[in-house]
Amino acid sequence: MAVQLRHSKHQREIFMTDTNGGQANAAPALNCLVQYCKDLSFENPNAPRSLGPQEASPNINIQVNVNAKQLADKDFEVELLVEGSAGEAANLLFKFELTYSGVFRLINIPAEQTHPVVMIECPRLLFPFARQMIADSVRNGGFPPLYLDPIDFAALYAQRLQQAQAEQPAQFS
Repeated sequence: MAVQLRHSKHQREIFMTDTNGGQANAAPALNCLVQYCKDLSFENPNAPRSLGPQEASPNINIQVNVNAKQLADKDFEVELLVEGSAGEAANLLFKFELTYSGVFRLINIPAEQTHPVVMIECPRLLFPFARQMIADSVRNGGFPPLYLDPIDFAALYAQRLQQAQAEQPAQFS
């Protein structure tokens, strides 16, 4: 077996071939076609007062959500939504909202694995870029950069599945 790597301007494909030069079954692949910031908001409502020394560490709240929609037979847009704030009410230091997205192509991935790949692997690939954008935004707002801890998207996916199953009414035969 040999591996052929084909490049085009917009896409990279990897194929497995047999020794006779014919194309064998291609291995499963996940390609990120493009990634982009869809929306970014940073608020520092109490500046410059909020930039001075604080008596106590602020309470930091972070919420993460993943949305996906199918664009074509094998292409999916995945949105990683991250919202956060530091402080509360009149003592709010900052808050942010980020929607960081990517378009992914799934090749030779079985249908039963499509949803987990889209909802786990795609946001896992987007997260480091979203994390850096948040850190830069918070730093540019006058605060030390906020580096989010890594997120276990597989655990988040499992938790959402359990919630969905619990919300479904019991079915009787």
